[in-house]
Amino acid sequence: MAKIKENPCTDECPVKRAMDILDGKWTILIIRDLLSGKKRFGELRYSLGEISPKVLTQRLKELEEKGLILKTIYPVLPPKVEYELTEEGQQLRAVIESLAAWGSHLSAR
Repeated sequence: MAKIKENPCTDECPVKRAMDILDGKWTILIIRDLLSGKKRFGELRYSLGEISPKVLTQRLKELEEKGLILKTIYPVLPPKVEYELTEEGQQLRAVIESLAAWGSHLSAR
């Protein structure tokens, strides 16, 4: 059998770059939920179920810093904040749909 040459995983590896951005529990599920449109914090928390407010806040901040989501704060009382995917975040639609199809295949086993 031919030996497979292994290359070190460097920052130039496109899969590593993608994983660095999508790293973290809940990240992909947050993106999945935002693919359907703007959501408020409570809507995301309800949809994700077991996520703690602290972790959701962290993930949303990370995604905003990475340029995948936009946070809009409305100047009203009580405060209203909405989250939505940026154009770059929307580019993940095909990736999420592929993961969903693969996940469906796994559950059919």
